[in-house]
Amino acid sequence: MRLFQTLLLALVFAFALPTAAHAQVDINHADAKTLANSLAGIGLVKAEAIVAWRESNGPFRRVEDLAKVRGIGPKTIEANRAIIVVVPATAVRAVPG
Repeated sequence: MRLFQTLLLALVFAFALPTAAHAQVDINHADAKTLANSLAGIGLVKAEAIVAWRESNGPFRRVEDLAKVRGIGPKTIEANRAIIVVVPATAVRAVPG
């Protein structure tokens, strides 16, 4: 019975965590599926638009640059600001192997 109570308590805490506990998302390197699954208010279509914009215009320099993508405004940016990171494209290097 003690094990059941411990497991139940762990489940309750796992589902009660705030959304800010999500891992950070690098908008310069994440694929569309990752963006759609990680960012509030961003479905697959908008996530694909983010990737397309990035491929056409180069990497984002700051979080606010997301507003340059059609359909993404200040409210969406603010809702996700805590988890969005902008890692410059040159900062990520492939590991030889």
